[in-house]
Amino acid sequence: MAAPETPEDLPGDSPELVEQRIDAVVAVLPPLLQALDALTHVGRHLHPARLRDLVAGLKSVESELAAALEDFRGISWPPQSAALVQPIEAAAEQVGQSFAGLAAADHPEGLMQAYRALRFAPRAAEALYPLAGHLGPVSMFFLDQAGRADEELRQRLAAAGDSPGGPDLGVMHADNAKHQRGGFSLYVPEYYDPQTAYPVIVALHGGAGHGRAFLWTWLKQARSRGAILISPTARGGTWSLMQPEVDAANIAAILDHVGSRWNLDRGRILLTGMSDGGTFAYLAGLMAGASCSHLAPISASFQPMLLEFLDRRRLAEVPIYLTHGAEDWMFPIDMARTANAALTAAGAQVEYREIADLSHAYPSEENDRIVEWFLGRETAA
Repeated sequence: MAAPETPEDLPGDSPELVEQRIDAVVAVLPPLLQALDALTHVGRHLHPARLRDLVAGLKSVESELAAALEDFRGISWPPQSAALVQPIEAAAEQVGQSFAGLAAADHPEGLMQAYRALRFAPRAAEALYPLAGHLGPVSMFFLDQAGRADEELRQRLAAAGDSPGGPDLGVMHADNAKHQRGGFSLYVPEYYDPQTAYPVIVALHGGAGHGRAFLWTWLKQARSRGAILISPTARGGTWSLMQPEVDAANIAAILDHVGSRWNLDRGRILLTGMSDGGTFAYLAGLMAGASCSHLAPISASFQPMLLEFLDRRRLAEVPIYLTHGAEDWMFPIDMARTANAALTAAGAQVEYREIADLSHAYPSEENDRIVEWFLGRETAA
């Protein structure tokens, strides 16, 4: 993508109009990014008993964004500004869809509608991400806390700009449109150096989810820590839990394909997943011949009888970071406690994290702990 025009670069306009355009961009980004953070907060804390309060908490964020968008849309934007204006407009449209869906879900039986409404949030992130190479606030948004504090990393990202090394850096998708199954989405750091072997995060979506959306769950950590991120989509409606070799073979093929183009550190591969994706991570990561070095199942189901089908050597060799919520209404916490005890008794190295206020939702704040467990406190390679 060509670099977006900056408002001050447009010819033939008065200084006042140029200044208005700059001010409009500066004004709209904070509430837009705050809205994305607010949707992440809702997804993290989603629970039937809390839904009404969570929706009510969005009203002020929504109002601030609406006011900024009104000013932004009131500016005269020439065609040359499309690469700047369109991502902001597209992200705002997806955020608005999410807000509207959540407002309609504001009742005790609206949990499933709330989950559907939150699917617009990663679409907003995808729409906005192309501006990360050009606008500092957007770039900062797509970093974790360690990345935001890393001045050298921020300078390298600013220097990288819009993937000057070619079109094969940043976010990419392979046969992974929303209607497609079995493909994958990929992030390769914009500062990629082919002489460096990069650790890999393979992130598996939950049941009825999609890899294109789940990529954004882990992008901040991958971009901050210098990791290649792969987010596959299950071949069927969810992961092949009854025939794990089906999706396991596809993931292995994806790893080989990505490894043929980019330099992967085959000794550092994290396999993580949410819900059905976490359950499948157990099955695929602990089967004989699997290539991952670490496992991090989140809010997943695991029955001790599965130990009969797993490779005992892999159990002893592969560290496991097990995260579960005490308020999980789909897979009750006792399931995780039993899994922890059974895996530990079988010789696995388990880091067990029980989160008191987590229901069947993704604990985004846990990513930093998981990646530090996986890589140590390393920043970008």
